[in-house]
This record gives sequence, structure tokens and C-alpha cells, in this order.
Amino acid sequence: MERVTFKNSRNLTLVGNLYPSISNSIILMCHGFTSNKYSKGRFEKLATAFNECGFAALAFDFSGCGESDDDSLTIEKEVDDLKSAILYVKSKGYEKIALYGHSLGTLICLKSYIPEIITMVLSGALTGPMKYNWNEFFTKEQMQELKEKGYITENTSEEVRETIIIDRKILEGFELINQEELLKKVKCPILLIHGNNDEEEKLAYERSKTAIKLLSTDSRLEVINGANHNFLEYFDIVIKLAVDWFKTYI
Repeated sequence: MERVTFKNSRNLTLVGNLYPSISNSIILMCHGFTSNKYSKGRFEKLATAFNECGFAALAFDFSGCGESDDDSLTIEKEVDDLKSAILYVKSKGYEKIALYGHSLGTLICLKSYIPEIITMVLSGALTGPMKYNWNEFFTKEQMQELKEKGYITENTSEEVRETIIIDRKILEGFELINQEELLKKVKCPILLIHGNNDEEEKLAYERSKTAIKLLSTDSRLEVINGANHNFLEYFDIVIKLAVDWFKTYI
């Protein structure tokens, strides 16, 4: 694994872990909301499995997350970050590009689609509007900060980053997803992976049951019985599904 850096269009430095291969195929990996390029150890396991199949992989921190430069989090900024990562791997000579996203990272993958993207695997996929009660996720003080300042300061347990700044726009963005608009331009085959064991994942799965009808006919929807939105206890199944999919379509 190599630590790499590259710039986004806003001239901020993004930091990633590149798992190189002699292949010209690479899988870009997009983490979830306020997470980082390790994704609680999941992305290291995935990248290792991809490497064993001959694919390179790049997991990177969105701006404002992990080791990347400070910024407030918005969906638009994360889309720009992923597009910058695509340009970076192209500059390194990778010709076949695929995407893996988890949770919010799946929405970023879908919004960043360009014809050069061969395929995607999306776990805990966010394919339609989701309404959250943010009072269940943040303290009263944080919700007051959101009301007064338009953002929330979230403390992290990471050594490299003490706080994450969550812009109001990203919280509102979950509810504003137009599913048909989001998916109509996406032409590559996509594997949607869901669990069915917590409320968030059940709701996301319901959205994806509609989404699959809007995607290419070779796309597929898989449900892992008993898995929560984080898939932590079932991640070996996620890895096998992802590896088999990428071996078929890359």
C-alpha cells in the first residue's frame, strides 16, 4: 500500500491509500458520512481482496475527513473530490475504472458517473430520498449550533483529525435526492447490496427496489439477511459479492 496525495478542483490536498497492481484496472473506493479511507477496517479488507484478483484500488479521504485538507462537508464537494480522484488515476495510466461506495459514498459514486466508469458496487446504497431525525444523531448543543451557524462540529476519535464540520446542506441533501434524475444518466451495470436488520437499511433497501428498475438490465440487487447498515459482521459476504462482480464486469 502506498500513501498518495492529489488535489481537488478547489486546490485542497486529498490523501489516499493506493493498493497498486500491474493491471491497468483500478477500483476507487468512497467512504460513508464522516468516515475515512479505512472505513472501520472494511476498505483495507476489500482493497486486499481486489489486489488478490489483480485489480489496483484507491481508497481516499474526502475533503474535511481523515487526513485530507480541512473543509466543511457537502455532497457537491465530495462529488468534486471523486471526480478529482478519477482524473488522478487516469494520470497514473489506469484505463479501466470502477467504483465501490458505501452508504453516502454510494450517492457520490452515482452523482459522479461518467461513461469511462465500467461498473459500480454499492453497499448500503443511497438511491433515493431518505429522511433522518437528526436529533437522534446529534446533541442538543450541536443542533443549536446548526441553527445558529449552519453547520455542526463533530468531534472524532481519530488521531489525524479532531473535528469534522458538517454543513447544513449535506443534511438537507439526503431528503432532496431525485431518484429518477440521479439514475437516468447512469449506464453501467451496478450491484446494489443491502441488509435487512435495521431501520435505516430497510428504508434504503425499499428505495433500491425502485432504483433497480431504473438501472441497466444487467444490474442486480442483493440482500444479506441479518446485516445492518454497517455490514460489519457480514463483511466477508460483501467482499465475495464485490469481488465476483468486479471479476465479471472489469
